[in-house]
Amino acid sequence: MNQTKTVPHYPTPTLKRRLVCMMIYEAALVFGVIFFASFIFDVSTQSKSALTMRLAREIFLFFVIGSYFVFFWRRSGQTLAMQTWRIKLVNDDNQRVPLVKAIVRYCLAWMWFLPGFIVSYQLGLKNSQIGIPVAIGFCAWAATALFVKDGQFLHDKLAKTRLVEVPKPTEQK
Repeated sequence: MNQTKTVPHYPTPTLKRRLVCMMIYEAALVFGVIFFASFIFDVSTQSKSALTMRLAREIFLFFVIGSYFVFFWRRSGQTLAMQTWRIKLVNDDNQRVPLVKAIVRYCLAWMWFLPGFIVSYQLGLKNSQIGIPVAIGFCAWAATALFVKDGQFLHDKLAKTRLVEVPKPTEQK
């Protein structure tokens, strides 16, 4: 007898919901992580300026931010911001995301910003000018969710992960 495992279907959160979660809540939390990690970096390297050892600082922060996301995605599928907005990262079969997929998703998620940074570098843009190509790239990447059947972002499709809406907890009387 062939038993097939039925996978529960959870809806994809709206694009607006995912963007607000990411741009407001997650950004504030990641700012705190960056602030604390930069403090640790400065104390351990006795650095007096953010420009001192800039490349080493950027590599360090890349790994710290990655550790933050991968840790939460592996543990419960939700960062603190995602818990607030009842959004969860799952595998294609609605199970916990394996370590390799979490790392791949983190690296692919840099595509929100990387094209804009590359264009800025190629055009020699400085300071506030960088914001324009980064914002255009950000919007273009967000728009990828509009062209996919289930509304997932392109980096989720490539990493074979999904963002799903967690149902509201039922009230117990």
